[in-house]
Amino acid sequence: QVGLGSTVASATRIFSQGSIQNSDKNTDIAIQGDGFFMISPDSGNTYKYTRDGNFSFDAGGNFVDSNGFIAQGWLRDKVTGKVDSTAPITNINIAPGLTTPAQATQEVVLKANLNSGGTIKSFSSAYKVGSSPVSATPPTSNTNLSSNISAKDNNTPAYDIASGDLGVMYNSVGEAFSLQEKQGVWMSFRESSITATNNVTSTSNLDITLTDDAGTLYTIKQADVGSAVQNANAFASKINQYTAKTGVEASIASGPKLVLINKNGNELAHNINLTVNTGDSSGLATASDTTAYKYSYIKSGATPNNPSGDKTFTTMSELREAMESEARNIDQNSDGTYANSIAVSVDAAGKFKITNSGSSADDYTINLQVTPILGSESENTRFTKNMKALSTTLPNNSSATAYSQSFNAATHSSSIDVFDSLGSKHTVRMAFRKTKVDGETSKWSMIVTVPDPGEINSNTTVSPKNEVRGNIRFNADGSFLDKTPPSIVYSAHNGSKPGQTVKFSFGTANAFDGMTSFDSKSSTSGISQDGFTGGDLVGIRIDQSGTLVGSFSNGRSFGLAQIGMAKFTNNEGLATEGGNVYVQTANSGDPIIGTAATAGRGFIQSAALEASNVDLSRALTQLIIIQRGFQANGKTITTSDQLLQTLIGLKN
Repeated sequence: QVGLGSTVASATRIFSQGSIQNSDKNTDIAIQGDGFFMISPDSGNTYKYTRDGNFSFDAGGNFVDSNGFIAQGWLRDKVTGKVDSTAPITNINIAPGLTTPAQATQEVVLKANLNSGGTIKSFSSAYKVGSSPVSATPPTSNTNLSSNISAKDNNTPAYDIASGDLGVMYNSVGEAFSLQEKQGVWMSFRESSITATNNVTSTSNLDITLTDDAGTLYTIKQADVGSAVQNANAFASKINQYTAKTGVEASIASGPKLVLINKNGNELAHNINLTVNTGDSSGLATASDTTAYKYSYIKSGATPNNPSGDKTFTTMSELREAMESEARNIDQNSDGTYANSIAVSVDAAGKFKITNSGSSADDYTINLQVTPILGSESENTRFTKNMKALSTTLPNNSSATAYSQSFNAATHSSSIDVFDSLGSKHTVRMAFRKTKVDGETSKWSMIVTVPDPGEINSNTTVSPKNEVRGNIRFNADGSFLDKTPPSIVYSAHNGSKPGQTVKFSFGTANAFDGMTSFDSKSSTSGISQDGFTGGDLVGIRIDQSGTLVGSFSNGRSFGLAQIGMAKFTNNEGLATEGGNVYVQTANSGDPIIGTAATAGRGFIQSAALEASNVDLSRALTQLIIIQRGFQANGKTITTSDQLLQTLIGLKN
């Protein structure tokens, strides 16, 4: 039979994964896995599908394939700044010469540790504190503290100075004082002196008792030895045998009269109470002259006591005022005012400073002695050492000055540039200073400043306007507790939009995801903000999710669009239109549209193209087999021709 020839039984597309070939064009994209790019020849009215990722931008900014069809996907929302892949798909178009406007900063995020340890490396001097007015009445408490502070001298509000708890301060090498209740120092500004009222006689024996601060009794007896002068010298010699224990020295004045002096320099004896037990042969009466007083620490929250006697303090300013009050109170006028000019202040180096420049009749030579509080409380040696540096003699009407060692607070600071609505940069600085420990929480002051003429302080009665003060607190485990203020309202006064709210994000309450206060070095581990200046588009890259990420000249990068992908139930049911383009059919099913690398769709690899999935070695082998078969079939024709030629030759 005569054959009917050969026909094609069917043509079936094989949608297996082709190999990925890298290219030099960053808009070339390949699909690793299932799915198709969505393209449209008529601006989104109809859709076609392809795996050919040879895309580029045309003159209008459309993202098109080699056929000029526009890729479909989602664009960045100008209001939210996000690409919403749940919205309807549209043409991917990125306008040529795209620019991004400035975005004002709305949030500053800070992650840092503020050292809570006993030894620190980052610290600053205590705040400068001016002295009280010379003509003021000596205060009986520190309730009038703010009225006695010169804002000009301090350049800082009174409440910030008062918050400088000495219990959380450090010495000049960063060692914590860690003051406890009742620890502190004895302090006297002059010697304690008693001169006998009467002359020494020889009618009876000397019998007196000296009692020191610890309650130790020293009973001193001396019998008559002769004349009044001899008795006086014998009495003085007997008293001086105890000087090393009591600090009291005896001498003889004309009369003869006994003179007792306590220089308050003995750490074991300060205010000595004198009791005459029998007779008055010494010429002494039961009397005392007290000039040395305790200055003892109390915990924050207690009311400081500053009478004419022993004193208590919490803050550095309270101790300063108590010292100055006593120094001036020694020679007080009958109307309750001081006439001397002794001044106690805290200088810029965090040192107590005592000056004695007055020359009036009420001014006196300061003989300053500082000794530790002993007895039932253990001595705080670091605090004593700092204060003992004040021990000296300061003649009145002199330029001599006494200084303590420096007192310091743990500090740390961080700064970041924020942006206003014009895209102008302004540096926001946050300075932290440890101020107190209150029960199981610790407290640090926070000072936020911006450059002039910027304004963040809306209080019309408080200056400076470019500074806001607040606090940050931590729990006993070092976790963040809370802060004030939660935000600032910034006006740059440069033509930008005023009243810009900048939120501070320092972490979650009772967690460790932001600010912490551990016994480790103060440091900032992370700080960021969400504002930026305007910029021009300088480049585009495509990530695995198909997001076109734009890079701008302001250093910012964000998604401009995202490529849509379609997945079909039956890929082989798609109809081809040539040029690697397919269309949907009833056999393929409806497209399931979404983003790359989700719901079974493959991910996108940029700067690469998918090569043909044809198995070339197999195809070549089959071609050789077909060729051999053709050659074999061709031999039958040659053989038949030769037989015919032979038959013709036989006839002839």
